[in-house]
Amino acid sequence: KVARSYNEFISRENQQFNIGKRHLANIMGLDPETITQEQIDESIEYLFPSGLFEKKARPLMKPPTLIFPPRKDAQFDETGRPFHFMFYTGKPNYYNILHDLVQQMQTLNAIEDDQLKKKTASDHSNNILDVTGSQWISKDELEKIVVEPLTDIEYKNFLSAAERLLAHKYSSFAKDMIMKYRKTLVEMTMSFEAPKPEYDENGRAFITVKNCPRKNARADVTVRSPGTGLISINGKDIEYFTTIQSRNQILYPLDLTGLRACVDIEATVKGGGETGQAGAIRWGISWALRSFVSKDMVETMRLAGLLTRDYRRRERKKPGQAKARKKLHLEKDVKTVALI
Repeated sequence: KVARSYNEFISRENQQFNIGKRHLANIMGLDPETITQEQIDESIEYLFPSGLFEKKARPLMKPPTLIFPPRKDAQFDETGRPFHFMFYTGKPNYYNILHDLVQQMQTLNAIEDDQLKKKTASDHSNNILDVTGSQWISKDELEKIVVEPLTDIEYKNFLSAAERLLAHKYSSFAKDMIMKYRKTLVEMTMSFEAPKPEYDENGRAFITVKNCPRKNARADVTVRSPGTGLISINGKDIEYFTTIQSRNQILYPLDLTGLRACVDIEATVKGGGETGQAGAIRWGISWALRSFVSKDMVETMRLAGLLTRDYRRRERKKPGQAKARKKLHLEKDVKTVALI
Protein backbone atom coordinates (compact mmCIF):
# COMPACT_ATOMS: atom_id res chain seq x y z
CA LYS A 1 0.00 0.00 0.00
CA VAL A 2 2.81 2.41 0.88
CA ALA A 3 4.67 1.60 -2.33
CA ARG A 4 1.50 2.06 -4.39
CA SER A 5 0.77 5.47 -2.84
CA TYR A 6 4.38 6.55 -3.45
CA ASN A 7 4.19 5.57 -7.13
CA GLU A 8 0.92 7.47 -7.49
CA PHE A 9 2.50 10.52 -5.84
CA ILE A 10 5.52 10.42 -8.18
CA SER A 11 3.19 10.03 -11.17
CA ARG A 12 1.22 13.14 -10.17
CA GLU A 13 4.41 15.12 -9.57
CA ASN A 14 5.80 14.05 -12.95
CA GLN A 15 2.64 15.27 -14.63
CA GLN A 16 2.89 18.63 -12.85
CA PHE A 17 6.58 18.87 -13.77
CA ASN A 18 5.86 18.27 -17.47
CA ILE A 19 3.11 20.92 -17.45
CA GLY A 20 5.39 23.41 -15.71
CA LYS A 21 8.18 22.62 -18.15
CA ARG A 22 5.95 23.45 -21.12
CA HIS A 23 4.86 26.75 -19.52
CA LEU A 24 8.48 27.65 -18.80
CA ALA A 25 9.48 26.86 -22.40
CA ASN A 26 6.71 29.13 -23.72
CA ILE A 27 7.82 31.97 -21.42
CA MET A 28 11.46 31.68 -22.51
CA GLY A 29 10.64 31.11 -26.19
CA LEU A 30 12.07 27.58 -26.25
CA ASP A 31 10.79 24.38 -27.81
CA PRO A 32 8.81 22.45 -25.14
CA GLU A 33 9.69 19.12 -26.78
CA THR A 34 13.47 19.61 -26.82
CA ILE A 35 14.10 21.76 -23.74
CA THR A 36 16.89 20.31 -21.59
CA GLN A 37 17.42 20.33 -17.84
CA GLU A 38 20.35 22.71 -18.29
CA GLN A 39 18.08 25.19 -20.09
CA ILE A 40 15.49 24.79 -17.33
CA ASP A 41 18.08 25.62 -14.66
CA GLU A 42 19.27 28.69 -16.58
CA SER A 43 15.68 29.87 -17.07
CA ILE A 44 14.84 29.49 -13.36
CA GLU A 45 18.00 31.37 -12.42
CA TYR A 46 17.06 34.16 -14.85
CA LEU A 47 13.40 34.44 -13.79
CA PHE A 48 14.00 34.03 -10.05
CA PRO A 49 17.38 35.59 -9.23
CA SER A 50 18.45 34.79 -5.70
CA GLY A 51 21.31 35.99 -3.55
CA LEU A 52 20.99 33.18 -1.01
CA PHE A 53 24.36 31.65 -0.17
CA GLU A 54 23.01 28.13 0.35
CA LYS A 55 22.29 26.68 -3.08
CA LYS A 56 19.74 24.23 -1.69
CA ALA A 57 17.60 27.20 -0.60
CA ARG A 58 17.47 28.71 -4.10
CA PRO A 59 14.51 28.15 -6.45
CA LEU A 60 14.79 25.03 -8.58
CA MET A 61 12.77 22.94 -11.00
CA LYS A 62 13.92 19.36 -11.37
CA PRO A 63 12.23 15.99 -12.03
CA PRO A 64 10.52 14.59 -8.91
CA THR A 65 12.72 11.49 -8.97
CA LEU A 66 15.75 13.72 -8.31
CA ILE A 67 14.12 15.58 -5.41
CA PHE A 68 12.15 12.94 -3.53
CA PRO A 69 14.14 9.94 -2.20
CA PRO A 70 13.32 6.65 -3.92
CA ARG A 71 11.36 3.93 -2.18
CA LYS A 72 11.07 0.23 -2.78
CA ASP A 73 8.30 -1.12 -4.95
CA ALA A 74 5.77 -3.58 -3.58
CA GLN A 75 7.64 -6.59 -2.18
CA PHE A 76 4.66 -8.99 -2.00
CA ASP A 77 2.36 -10.55 -4.54
CA GLU A 78 -1.42 -10.82 -4.17
CA THR A 79 -1.09 -13.91 -1.96
CA GLY A 80 1.31 -12.17 0.44
CA ARG A 81 4.38 -14.06 -0.72
CA PRO A 82 7.55 -11.89 -0.97
CA PHE A 83 9.12 -11.50 -4.40
CA HIS A 84 12.75 -11.59 -3.22
CA PHE A 85 14.15 -14.85 -1.87
CA MET A 86 16.19 -12.85 0.70
CA PHE A 87 13.27 -10.78 1.94
CA TYR A 88 13.46 -12.14 5.48
CA THR A 89 17.06 -10.98 5.90
CA GLY A 90 15.63 -7.49 6.36
CA LYS A 91 17.88 -6.02 3.65
CA PRO A 92 17.41 -8.22 0.59
CA ASN A 93 19.12 -5.96 -1.94
CA TYR A 94 22.25 -5.59 0.19
CA TYR A 95 22.58 -9.30 0.92
CA ASN A 96 21.87 -10.08 -2.72
CA ILE A 97 24.99 -8.09 -3.65
CA LEU A 98 27.07 -10.07 -1.13
CA HIS A 99 25.56 -13.28 -2.52
CA ASP A 100 26.56 -12.28 -6.07
CA LEU A 101 30.11 -11.43 -4.96
CA VAL A 102 30.55 -14.82 -3.28
CA GLN A 103 29.03 -16.58 -6.28
CA GLN A 104 31.46 -14.76 -8.57
CA MET A 105 34.33 -15.77 -6.28
CA GLN A 106 33.32 -19.42 -6.61
CA THR A 107 33.24 -19.03 -10.39
CA LEU A 108 36.79 -17.65 -10.38
CA ASN A 109 37.93 -20.51 -8.15
CA ALA A 110 36.47 -22.96 -10.65
CA ILE A 111 38.38 -21.23 -13.46
CA GLU A 112 41.58 -21.43 -11.42
CA ASP A 113 41.06 -25.15 -10.74
CA ASP A 114 40.44 -25.78 -14.42
CA GLN A 115 43.65 -23.97 -15.35
CA LEU A 116 45.61 -25.96 -12.79
CA LYS A 117 44.30 -29.21 -14.22
CA LYS A 118 45.40 -28.11 -17.68
CA LYS A 119 48.75 -26.93 -16.22
CA THR A 120 48.45 -23.59 -18.00
CA ALA A 121 48.42 -21.38 -14.89
CA SER A 122 52.03 -20.24 -15.16
CA ASP A 123 51.53 -16.48 -15.23
CA HIS A 124 48.61 -14.76 -13.51
CA SER A 125 49.72 -11.15 -14.05
CA ASN A 126 47.62 -10.79 -17.21
CA ASN A 127 44.50 -12.06 -15.44
CA ILE A 128 44.57 -9.59 -12.52
CA LEU A 129 42.23 -6.66 -13.08
CA ASP A 130 43.92 -3.25 -13.14
CA VAL A 131 41.72 -0.74 -11.31
CA THR A 132 44.16 2.17 -11.32
CA GLY A 133 42.34 5.49 -11.38
CA SER A 134 39.19 4.23 -9.65
CA GLN A 135 37.91 3.65 -6.13
CA TRP A 136 35.07 1.84 -4.41
CA ILE A 137 31.76 3.67 -4.17
CA SER A 138 31.00 5.33 -0.85
CA LYS A 139 28.49 4.16 1.72
CA ASP A 140 25.93 6.78 0.62
CA GLU A 141 26.25 5.70 -3.01
CA LEU A 142 25.80 2.06 -2.05
CA GLU A 143 22.67 2.97 -0.07
CA LYS A 144 21.23 4.64 -3.17
CA ILE A 145 21.81 1.45 -5.18
CA VAL A 146 20.21 -0.91 -2.67
CA VAL A 147 17.59 1.63 -1.47
CA GLU A 148 18.25 0.41 2.08
CA PRO A 149 19.92 2.04 5.11
CA LEU A 150 23.29 0.47 5.91
CA THR A 151 25.47 0.51 9.00
CA ASP A 152 29.22 1.08 8.96
CA ILE A 153 29.84 -2.61 9.71
CA GLU A 154 27.67 -3.68 6.76
CA TYR A 155 29.56 -1.33 4.46
CA LYS A 156 32.89 -2.74 5.72
CA ASN A 157 31.62 -6.26 5.04
CA PHE A 158 30.79 -5.21 1.49
CA LEU A 159 34.28 -3.75 1.00
CA SER A 160 35.87 -6.88 2.44
CA ALA A 161 34.00 -9.16 0.02
CA ALA A 162 34.71 -6.86 -2.92
CA GLU A 163 38.43 -6.61 -2.08
CA ARG A 164 38.70 -10.40 -1.88
CA LEU A 165 37.19 -10.67 -5.34
CA LEU A 166 39.51 -7.98 -6.69
CA ALA A 167 42.59 -9.69 -5.23
CA HIS A 168 41.79 -12.99 -6.98
CA LYS A 169 44.32 -14.23 -9.54
CA TYR A 170 41.63 -14.25 -12.24
CA SER A 171 39.77 -11.08 -11.21
CA SER A 172 39.77 -9.81 -14.81
CA PHE A 173 37.01 -12.35 -15.56
CA ALA A 174 34.80 -10.49 -13.05
CA LYS A 175 35.49 -7.04 -14.48
CA ASP A 176 31.84 -6.15 -15.08
CA MET A 177 30.81 -6.90 -11.50
CA ILE A 178 33.83 -5.20 -9.92
CA MET A 179 33.60 -2.00 -11.98
CA LYS A 180 29.88 -1.83 -11.22
CA TYR A 181 30.80 -0.85 -7.66
CA ARG A 182 33.78 1.35 -8.49
CA LYS A 183 33.85 4.90 -9.78
CA THR A 184 36.50 6.45 -12.00
CA LEU A 185 38.55 9.31 -10.62
CA VAL A 186 38.76 12.41 -12.80
CA GLU A 187 42.25 13.12 -14.05
CA MET A 188 43.44 16.46 -12.73
CA THR A 189 45.58 17.04 -15.82
CA MET A 190 42.43 17.61 -17.86
CA SER A 191 41.81 20.76 -15.83
CA PHE A 192 45.15 22.21 -16.96
CA GLU A 193 44.85 22.00 -20.74
CA ALA A 194 47.40 24.37 -22.21
CA PRO A 195 46.48 26.93 -24.88
CA LYS A 196 48.23 26.95 -28.24
CA PRO A 197 51.09 29.49 -28.42
CA GLU A 198 51.03 32.52 -30.69
CA TYR A 199 53.91 33.70 -32.88
CA ASP A 200 55.55 37.12 -33.11
CA GLU A 201 57.09 38.83 -36.14
CA ASN A 202 60.36 36.94 -35.59
CA GLY A 203 58.61 33.57 -35.67
CA ARG A 204 59.09 32.90 -31.96
CA ALA A 205 56.27 31.23 -30.05
CA PHE A 206 54.96 33.10 -27.02
CA ILE A 207 52.26 32.80 -24.38
CA THR A 208 50.95 35.75 -22.35
CA VAL A 209 49.19 35.24 -19.03
CA LYS A 210 47.44 38.39 -17.84
CA ASN A 211 46.37 39.48 -14.37
CA CYS A 212 48.29 36.81 -12.45
CA PRO A 213 47.20 37.15 -8.80
CA ARG A 214 49.01 36.74 -5.51
CA LYS A 215 47.85 38.67 -2.44
CA ASN A 216 47.51 42.31 -3.61
CA ALA A 217 49.99 41.92 -6.49
CA ARG A 218 48.96 41.54 -10.13
CA ALA A 219 51.33 40.59 -12.95
CA ASP A 220 51.31 40.13 -16.71
CA VAL A 221 53.80 37.48 -17.80
CA THR A 222 54.98 36.62 -21.33
CA VAL A 223 57.12 33.55 -22.04
CA ARG A 224 58.89 33.33 -25.42
CA SER A 225 60.49 30.26 -26.96
CA PRO A 226 63.17 29.73 -28.11
CA GLY A 227 65.13 32.07 -25.87
CA THR A 228 68.42 32.55 -24.06
CA GLY A 229 67.24 32.73 -20.45
CA LEU A 230 66.60 36.47 -20.42
CA ILE A 231 64.40 37.63 -17.53
CA SER A 232 62.89 41.12 -17.56
CA ILE A 233 60.77 42.35 -14.63
CA ASN A 234 59.47 45.91 -14.98
CA GLY A 235 62.42 46.65 -17.27
CA LYS A 236 65.02 45.17 -14.89
CA ASP A 237 66.64 41.76 -14.58
CA ILE A 238 66.04 39.27 -11.79
CA GLU A 239 67.87 41.60 -9.39
CA TYR A 240 64.60 43.55 -9.33
CA PHE A 241 63.98 41.38 -6.26
CA THR A 242 66.44 41.99 -3.44
CA THR A 243 65.99 38.71 -1.55
CA ILE A 244 67.30 35.32 -2.62
CA GLN A 245 63.98 33.71 -1.68
CA SER A 246 62.03 35.84 -4.16
CA ARG A 247 64.55 35.16 -6.92
CA ASN A 248 64.33 31.42 -6.29
CA GLN A 249 60.55 31.67 -6.57
CA ILE A 250 60.94 33.01 -10.11
CA LEU A 251 63.51 30.39 -11.13
CA TYR A 252 61.78 27.37 -9.58
CA PRO A 253 59.36 26.54 -12.47
CA LEU A 254 62.16 27.12 -14.99
CA ASP A 255 64.54 24.78 -13.17
CA LEU A 256 61.85 22.12 -12.67
CA THR A 257 61.02 22.01 -16.39
CA GLY A 258 64.64 22.39 -17.51
CA LEU A 259 63.82 25.45 -19.63
CA ARG A 260 65.84 28.03 -17.71
CA ALA A 261 68.15 28.72 -20.66
CA CYS A 262 65.58 27.96 -23.38
CA VAL A 263 62.94 30.67 -22.87
CA ASP A 264 62.78 34.41 -22.27
CA ILE A 265 60.57 35.94 -19.58
CA GLU A 266 58.96 39.38 -19.73
CA ALA A 267 56.90 40.45 -16.74
CA THR A 268 55.23 43.61 -15.52
CA VAL A 269 54.00 43.58 -11.94
CA LYS A 270 52.35 46.11 -9.66
CA GLY A 271 50.85 46.24 -6.21
CA GLY A 272 51.67 44.19 -3.14
CA GLY A 273 55.04 43.53 -1.60
CA GLU A 274 58.07 41.64 -2.83
CA THR A 275 56.75 38.22 -1.79
CA GLY A 276 53.38 38.81 -3.44
CA GLN A 277 54.95 40.07 -6.65
CA ALA A 278 57.31 37.09 -6.85
CA GLY A 279 54.42 34.69 -6.28
CA ALA A 280 52.32 36.34 -8.99
CA ILE A 281 55.15 36.12 -11.53
CA ARG A 282 55.91 32.51 -10.61
CA TRP A 283 52.27 31.53 -11.13
CA GLY A 284 52.22 33.30 -14.52
CA ILE A 285 55.45 31.61 -15.64
CA SER A 286 54.12 28.20 -14.60
CA TRP A 287 50.86 28.62 -16.49
CA ALA A 288 52.67 29.85 -19.60
CA LEU A 289 55.17 26.97 -19.57
CA ARG A 290 52.34 24.44 -19.99
CA SER A 291 52.38 25.17 -23.72
CA PHE A 292 56.08 24.28 -24.03
CA VAL A 293 56.30 21.04 -22.03
CA SER A 294 54.83 17.53 -22.24
CA LYS A 295 51.72 16.33 -20.43
CA ASP A 296 53.85 14.35 -18.00
CA MET A 297 55.74 17.50 -17.07
CA VAL A 298 52.45 19.38 -16.64
CA GLU A 299 51.39 16.71 -14.16
CA THR A 300 54.75 17.06 -12.37
CA MET A 301 54.22 20.81 -12.16
CA ARG A 302 50.74 20.26 -10.76
CA LEU A 303 52.04 17.90 -8.09
CA ALA A 304 54.71 20.48 -7.20
CA GLY A 305 51.96 23.04 -6.59
CA LEU A 306 52.98 25.38 -9.41
CA LEU A 307 49.61 25.34 -11.19
CA THR A 308 47.47 25.87 -8.10
CA ARG A 309 46.59 29.43 -7.24
CA ASP A 310 47.55 30.51 -3.73
CA TYR A 311 44.52 32.21 -2.18
CA ARG A 312 46.21 33.01 1.12
CA ARG A 313 46.22 36.63 2.19
CA ARG A 314 47.75 38.52 5.06
CA GLU A 315 45.65 38.17 8.18
CA ARG A 316 44.28 41.42 9.56
CA LYS A 317 45.54 42.95 12.79
CA LYS A 318 43.28 42.31 15.78
CA PRO A 319 42.24 45.09 18.17
CA GLY A 320 44.05 44.84 21.47
CA GLN A 321 46.91 42.83 19.95
CA ALA A 322 50.29 43.82 18.61
CA LYS A 323 49.69 42.02 15.29
CA ALA A 324 47.36 39.42 13.81
CA ARG A 325 48.39 36.76 16.33
CA LYS A 326 51.05 38.41 18.49
CA LYS A 327 49.82 39.56 21.88
CA LEU A 328 50.83 42.71 23.72
CA HIS A 329 53.58 42.24 26.25
CA LEU A 330 52.49 43.68 29.58
CA GLU A 331 55.38 44.85 31.72
CA LYS A 332 54.87 45.47 35.39
CA ASP A 333 56.69 48.33 37.04
CA VAL A 334 59.39 46.98 39.27
CA LYS A 335 60.16 49.22 42.18
CA THR A 336 63.43 48.75 43.91
CA VAL A 337 63.15 49.38 47.57
CA ALA A 338 66.41 50.27 49.17
CA LEU A 339 66.65 49.15 52.71
CA ILE A 340 68.61 51.53 54.76
